[in-house]
Amino acid sequence: MSLPRSFFTIVTGLMLGGCLFSGSLLAQRSQHTFALGQTDFLLDGKPFQLISGEMHPARIPRAYWQQRIRMAKAMGCNTIAAYVFWNYHESKPGVFDFKTDNRDIVEFIRLVQEEGLWVLLRPGPYVCAEWDFGGLPPYLLKTADVKVRCLDPTYMAAAERYIKKLAGLVKPLQISKGGPILMVQVENEYGSYANDRAYMQRIHQLWQDNGINVPFYTADGPAVANLAAGSLPGVAVGLDPGANQSNFDLATRTNPGVPIFSSESYPGWLTHWGEKWARPDTVGFLNEIRFLMDTKKSFNLYVIHGGTNFGFTAGANGFKPTEYQPDLTSYDYDAPINEQGQATPKYHALRRLIGQHVGALPDIPAPIPTMDIPEIKLDAFTTIWQNLPKPVRIAQPKPMEMFDQNEGFILYRTRIAGYQSGTLTLTEPHDYAMVYLDGKYIGHVYRDGGKWSIELPKTSNKEPVLDILVEGMGRINFAQYMIDRKGITDRVSLNSMTLMNWEVYNLPFDSRYIDQLKPTQQDADRPGHFFKGTFSLSSVADTYFDMSSYKKGVVYVNGHNLGRYWEIGPQKRLYCPATWLKKGQNEIVVFDLHQLSPSPINGVKTLE
Repeated sequence: MSLPRSFFTIVTGLMLGGCLFSGSLLAQRSQHTFALGQTDFLLDGKPFQLISGEMHPARIPRAYWQQRIRMAKAMGCNTIAAYVFWNYHESKPGVFDFKTDNRDIVEFIRLVQEEGLWVLLRPGPYVCAEWDFGGLPPYLLKTADVKVRCLDPTYMAAAERYIKKLAGLVKPLQISKGGPILMVQVENEYGSYANDRAYMQRIHQLWQDNGINVPFYTADGPAVANLAAGSLPGVAVGLDPGANQSNFDLATRTNPGVPIFSSESYPGWLTHWGEKWARPDTVGFLNEIRFLMDTKKSFNLYVIHGGTNFGFTAGANGFKPTEYQPDLTSYDYDAPINEQGQATPKYHALRRLIGQHVGALPDIPAPIPTMDIPEIKLDAFTTIWQNLPKPVRIAQPKPMEMFDQNEGFILYRTRIAGYQSGTLTLTEPHDYAMVYLDGKYIGHVYRDGGKWSIELPKTSNKEPVLDILVEGMGRINFAQYMIDRKGITDRVSLNSMTLMNWEVYNLPFDSRYIDQLKPTQQDADRPGHFFKGTFSLSSVADTYFDMSSYKKGVVYVNGHNLGRYWEIGPQKRLYCPATWLKKGQNEIVVFDLHQLSPSPINGVKTLE
């Protein structure tokens, strides 16, 4: 198969992973080979050590892809690992987008090749990654009894459609076709979820049936149960992580005759809302990498650069039925390359260590410029109550997925006949519910911990209006509780009486909804306010908007959703890339669930 036209511009003589192209990429025969030996990866028939750094194009402004790749190369990486988030590319069944914003995965891979690096492709269908629903599309949840990551017909029909589409895009980019893709991962950490080996074999076969002919690998934790359930015969074994020789010995006993590598070595770690920033021990990690370099074992740094969970893309953890731990907007991850693409002390330490083994490294790219923005005055603009869409009438609440809504907020409204004060119970609120009675704010109910009740007061109105505004804060992306619909997932009861006859208002808070907001008179005592301001710039650079004077909400700059903020921290500043700003007049819109009056904000140069 010939390569796509976009590849014809790649220069002859491109240095790729230490091997020089001697001819044109127009040739149909591959210039290189990559194979699995008994213990080693073999590039052109010789043992090859993968020194990989992972980054996710969906989390990086497209204009910065090349800079981030060059940063990884300058640290000593010869390979880039990249997740593809299925739900980022197929938000509706059969409607794919691999071109707009950060979605052009082909262009990202092409840039990696231009920089002389190889690619480990991690396409899912499930990826985890602290990403909403682990990358699975929320439309699956509209099927009431759907099961995921198994041979469930609904799930598999969608997965097969996705695999066919993505394989068609990336198969010209395999090393067997002259491209940089060395290996493709089969699913992700499946042994931490289930034990359906027939499902794993089917996913593996689907990629092959659709033209993927490079070697494959699996990735699992270094434990007997995980490896037994997640690995496949004849497929390389990734360890999450492979930190010592005993981890590698275990994997070899479980699946002998294939190379073993550390598919996720962790220089940093994730942080949830309400926690302290994760700051893993760097000394211990450097010892891990020293072991891997000394023994010439391949590895992938998860992550070398994390980026940002822009919009509503952040996921969550939950390891028991009443536990819910949503992830921050920032995916800085305490990674070697920080959220805004700068080298950290950890980066320099790893660069020195890797350089001792591989020799001279390229110069570190110049940092992306940053700037402070003086105080911006915001004004009261409108409220959510004056910008409600046409409602849908239903007998009992249903989650937002049942209305073809993937993210954002959802409002449930009913008039309570035979009202009596007492205990209102939401079963279950996913995830943060604001309760109002006749327009008066009563309080909120948060999913974590299982305390889903609130006391409603007495009122002179015999049939008061009950409003419940629910924010979906990211679907669980790991382990057994991944079926995580948003909104009210079952029912609402008052003193054990189920409340019926609801109006539902879908509020996805997408760009179309934000663009159509009109200024209105404020309802000063009813939370749910939009605030708006403008600011002028003579030049643009990256910045962080400091939201420490606000409580909980989302921020839009020139129509771009920067993500969530929450006063419980630890994150109080939201990253805004220069590419989303412009010289001259700029606009910022803040929606806050609790704030009743505006406060000024400003831009600063750092996350903390």
